[in-house]
Amino acid sequence: MFTGIIEATGTLTDITPMGGDVRLTVHAPNLDVSDVKLGDSIASNGICLTVVAIDGSSYAVDVSRETLSITALNEWRVGDTLNLEKAMLPTTRFGGHIVAGHVDGVGKIVKIAKDARSAYIEIAMPSELMKYTADKGSITVDGISLTTNRIQPSRNVVCLNIIPHTVAMTNIARHWSIGRCVNIEVDLVARYLERLIGVGSQSSQSRITKELLMNSGFY
Repeated sequence: MFTGIIEATGTLTDITPMGGDVRLTVHAPNLDVSDVKLGDSIASNGICLTVVAIDGSSYAVDVSRETLSITALNEWRVGDTLNLEKAMLPTTRFGGHIVAGHVDGVGKIVKIAKDARSAYIEIAMPSELMKYTADKGSITVDGISLTTNRIQPSRNVVCLNIIPHTVAMTNIARHWSIGRCVNIEVDLVARYLERLIGVGSQSSQSRITKELLMNSGFY
């Protein structure tokens, strides 16, 4: 589990094919890996990946074919800068939102502009993910916990205003450009609400209904 608050950036130094999937090596001198053990998880551009080797300030992770098929990882190249976050601890300050590191789909940046000191970004989303978005809701883009400024359902677009600190501490300034594909993880709470509403409508035993959720402020 993660928070979407990026701890450091690292450099992708190697991509090695491994019998149908790949192994990545990331050099992360600004990420404290002293407490990272083999088998621990590090989110890389929002993808929860398991550490299989550690060498000083570099570590290696294996990526399955499933992960390759549903993320923007196929577009990564050696030298790319990755947003990194170690799995959260029970004592971690919860500064972002609940992030699983399980990418739901790939979005595409369609607009970048200045809005005072902030960066204004529009991202075209897979249509099936738009129902999980809301004005002033939470979304994870390349591992970064962000607030949706507003949504444009007719265009399948989410609009973001990103403050200078976030731009400086992530790979946004280095790599985000119009046409770039980014990893999207929708709000986990929205997914569970959808499931609860579905159960409520299908089972006479369930007390959870759409009206109950609306009256309780969850919908």
